[in-house]
Amino acid sequence: MTRLASTALVLVGLLYPFAVYFGLEHVSPRWFALLLAALWLMRALTATRQPGTWQLPALALVFCGVLAISADDQLLRLYPVLINAGLAALFAHSLYHGMPVIERLARLQEPDLPPSGVRYTRQVTKVWLAFFLANGSVALLLSLWAPLSWWTLYNGLIAYLLMGCLFIVEWLVRQRVKAQA
Repeated sequence: MTRLASTALVLVGLLYPFAVYFGLEHVSPRWFALLLAALWLMRALTATRQPGTWQLPALALVFCGVLAISADDQLLRLYPVLINAGLAALFAHSLYHGMPVIERLARLQEPDLPPSGVRYTRQVTKVWLAFFLANGSVALLLSLWAPLSWWTLYNGLIAYLLMGCLFIVEWLVRQRVKAQA
């Protein structure tokens, strides 16, 4: 069930800007809130008990409640801001408490990560933190002052292209760092 909820949230996240753009004229924001709340509730109920797994679903559920009560079209645009803020908080928290997020992911493939790998993953966690802060800031500016078409283009395409570029650049840097070690 966790995999289903996670997959559904990723799909909804990818399609969300386009759903808002094309559906806003025909669908009440309350329906968006209901769909998002159902997915986040499923995610919250199936989340592992690791640190940081319940905060983002809880934050998203509060957002859905506010959206359902207010039915404000403008609030729909803040969902990408919320997701970026939640991910930034998760990455920042992991730098000071427990194992950084990227180190956790790296240890799935390499359980005996050397000290140089631990240092590297800490730096990569900081890079992703900066990305989420910058991306969330752009999403916020666009949601407050840009036309809906610009907001949709950025949050539905450009942000994902930037994320993909960061993945590729980090992978290339990692290969170089591994070769030098």
